[in-house]
Amino acid sequence: MFYPSVGGTADDQRAWGAFRDVLEEHQDELRRLMERGVQTNEVGRCSALLGGFLEVARRFGKPLTLLEIGASAGLNLRWDRFFYETPDGTWGAEDSPVRLDGFEPAPSLDGDVKVAARRGCDPAPVDPTSDEGRLTLSAYVWADQTERWARLKGALRVASEVPAEVTESGAFDWLREELRASSGGSVRVVFHSIVMQYLEDAERTAVFDLIEEAGAAASDAAPLAWLRMEPPGDGVRAAGATPDELAQVHLTVWPQGETRLVARAGYHGRPVHWLGE
Repeated sequence: MFYPSVGGTADDQRAWGAFRDVLEEHQDELRRLMERGVQTNEVGRCSALLGGFLEVARRFGKPLTLLEIGASAGLNLRWDRFFYETPDGTWGAEDSPVRLDGFEPAPSLDGDVKVAARRGCDPAPVDPTSDEGRLTLSAYVWADQTERWARLKGALRVASEVPAEVTESGAFDWLREELRASSGGSVRVVFHSIVMQYLEDAERTAVFDLIEEAGAAASDAAPLAWLRMEPPGDGVRAAGATPDELAQVHLTVWPQGETRLVARAGYHGRPVHWLGE
């Protein structure tokens, strides 16, 4: 074995020979697998989203209905069952197998969160509670990135204990039905992380319009929040944004309708530079 993720030790020359042998022996199977799209369900991004979720919970004092676009296996729908370590304290379940950090500085950790529902959509969802789903998700993590591997293993344990519903659907069709439904006395939080670049321009525009129309109809009794972590320009209606090594986290809340850049973060979550409330 060569990969650190399975206890091996890297040896470039020997590893390449073994890898080439696998390619030659399993050509037909590998050709079929190459037709699958990659599903990077990176739970480290929850560090970047944490402050936004907590702010929404504090502001409205209501349970959260989580609605994730591009949810993949729905691991990030369980964000509140992870443990977060910051320079100013901790938040979350201390016994969680998922430990997240990298805050420079940290958001306010005040307040409790109650999640009323966990729902998401994806064109090709993965079932994290099945053997095939767990193997598929594991295959999408670089084998030498042991920290990401450990986070994924922990998140799969959480997924086996905390149900979440992920519907096979495009973003617009699914979200339209969700936003038509009653909020049930909760705050609906539409969120996504590194998703908008994978949508066609027309669908992206339609999704933006849909969320903003629902926001215009929101009220204090039925508020709406939109939390997103995207490359510069992908989370807002902006053109010609300059690429950056850090993603941007924007939060919009209705009925106020205000949009703020609340954080900048690495594309896998760390570091998280919280910009304040």
